[in-house]
Amino acid sequence: MNKALWYVVLPALLVTVLAQRFGHLTVNFPLKSVFGGAAPAEAALHRRIALPSGFSLTVYAADLPGARMLRFTRTGDLLVSQPHAGAIVLLEKDADGDGRPDGRRQLLTGLSRPHGLDLRDGWLYVAETYGVVRVRYDAAQRQISGAPEMVVSGIPGGGNHWSRTLKFGPDGGMYVSVGSSCNVCIEDDPLRATLLRFEPDGTKREIYATGLRNTVGFDWRPGSRELYGTDNGRDLLGDDFPPCELNRIEKGGFYGWPYANGNRVPDPDYGRGHEADIRRSLPPVHEFRAHVAPLGMVFLKGGGLPQDYRGAALVALHGSWNRSKKQGYEVVSLHFGADGRIAERPFMTGFNIDEDVIGRPVDVAEGPDGAIYVSDDYAGAIYRVLYRPPVTASHD
Repeated sequence: MNKALWYVVLPALLVTVLAQRFGHLTVNFPLKSVFGGAAPAEAALHRRIALPSGFSLTVYAADLPGARMLRFTRTGDLLVSQPHAGAIVLLEKDADGDGRPDGRRQLLTGLSRPHGLDLRDGWLYVAETYGVVRVRYDAAQRQISGAPEMVVSGIPGGGNHWSRTLKFGPDGGMYVSVGSSCNVCIEDDPLRATLLRFEPDGTKREIYATGLRNTVGFDWRPGSRELYGTDNGRDLLGDDFPPCELNRIEKGGFYGWPYANGNRVPDPDYGRGHEADIRRSLPPVHEFRAHVAPLGMVFLKGGGLPQDYRGAALVALHGSWNRSKKQGYEVVSLHFGADGRIAERPFMTGFNIDEDVIGRPVDVAEGPDGAIYVSDDYAGAIYRVLYRPPVTASHD
């Protein structure tokens, strides 16, 4: 077994041992999450996957084990991170219109669990477990030049949440999420369970927000500078508590973990004695169901989408493991009302039917072609979702 696979197998084995030792620990996840799977046949996808009216689905790329975060270049190529392979893959723009990339290759290799990635001022930035590297990238030539240089070091690694997501904000700052080292605990390192902000060269580090157990996905709402992020709720408190969260992330904000869950509900293990911390914590603006594991998210901007999807957010729900009946395994849309309320709707469902799982969505990206792209680390695939307005009948 190769070293990369051990990163997946060992946590799974540990969970199984704990489940046998403690009867209250529920473990229920797709076993192929450990050993990897293949992309479902398109016929099976079309039978199972449900989308809103007018949307259709194809497999854009397969044979991408552990595909995670997505980023389009200005020339329409798609970059995909493969953390367990230590690689960034480039999928060339579909210029010939056959619904598949015109080519693919590994752009970067030998990285330390690369996850989040972004592009700025001729640089490709990649968030590894312990820091951030960047390398010169020519989008027109599809080439990197020089060796990757470390611009951020000293990010704590190890523990439960190894992934680091990276995005540049509208203020020009580089934002990096760092999950907690544990399910629930008091962290020794103040950089854990935070969102960090840096200048593009890695200087002027600041802890932008705290109390974020594992914020894998975040994005800025169009037409504003409002930052929203998903957060995974803790485990081992039953099937239906606590909720996973969508937070409006503000500078200096504290979001409750490990003292509170959901809307300032005291944590049974760490809430007592931290009542003041709980009162000052910022509650989520939207609660997902428990254990659905919201990961990547994106606000939609395309003018070719139905009106009620413009400005909505799509969120990938990776799916539960600590629940007697699986939950999540889908993509949902979040619609922001004028009154501030957020309505959640199913967008891409059918990956889990009666405990039979064929996919686990991770990230969502809106392509320059107007299509929506979804990564699936369970099936090793990228899906392409396209909207075509219904044809109206002629009355001539």
